[in-house]
Amino acid sequence: MHDTLTIGTRTLAYEVAGEGPLVVLAHGLGDSRHSYRFVVPALVEAGYRVANLDLRGCGDSSTGWDGYSRTDIADDLVVLVRHLGGPAVLVGQSISGGAVTIAAASAPELVVGAVELAPFTRKVSYSLGGLLRVPRYRRGFVLLARTLLGSRSAWEGYLDLAYPTKPADWDAELGRIDARLTDPARMKVLQAMCRANPSDAAARLGEVRCPVLVVEGDLDPDFVDPRAEGRAVLADLPDGLGELVVLPGVGHYPHAQAPEALLEAVLPFLDRVLPRA
Repeated sequence: MHDTLTIGTRTLAYEVAGEGPLVVLAHGLGDSRHSYRFVVPALVEAGYRVANLDLRGCGDSSTGWDGYSRTDIADDLVVLVRHLGGPAVLVGQSISGGAVTIAAASAPELVVGAVELAPFTRKVSYSLGGLLRVPRYRRGFVLLARTLLGSRSAWEGYLDLAYPTKPADWDAELGRIDARLTDPARMKVLQAMCRANPSDAAARLGEVRCPVLVVEGDLDPDFVDPRAEGRAVLADLPDGLGELVVLPGVGHYPHAQAPEALLEAVLPFLDRVLPRA
């Protein structure tokens, strides 16, 4: 069961669990709120009210939105926090990492902290040298390029690469993801999000005023050097706001591949920026 939030003529699906200060979770492209299945129970147990959102066009949310940019997603996050009663810490993965940056800059009265997991927050700059010397980066680039053309099998190949170690329920989860993408409208959303340029998020990094935690996996195929990418995000934030954690052996989905390691970083951050009563 899930709740819905209506924006215009479209709906967003979300679930709320627990009591306490608000933490909002936003997944990456081609995915759904189910990607946080290992994280939500631990956050609830730690004393937080957790809102887990299906992005526009994803999961149980409706398709047919006018846009799927990071700014569009950020606007949805702000509306959801207002609806639920903030302030909140926003957690965003991949495309949603950029979205929580924009939301934090746009609504500082509502967003008191941001956690960016494997974020695409800076302008994408592909490395020819990296394509030549880093096999995981080269393969990820090719698979995402094919996904952009509408290949579901390429997206499955990318996910296989982006999860160096698979969760115990991986077969079922991959089946869930693939079943959604058999809907042509859902596949078009994935393609639109792949095309979305992160420059809108990059332009807002300097306007963020709340603490930011960036988490990278050192085997993330989307970056030649994930640690360097994380450091670059921090460098574009105001001095002293950001901190970086790099998880060894982890790919693009730390919340699903290594939830315990992720929580070791996230829970102390939440304690500092969103204290419980």
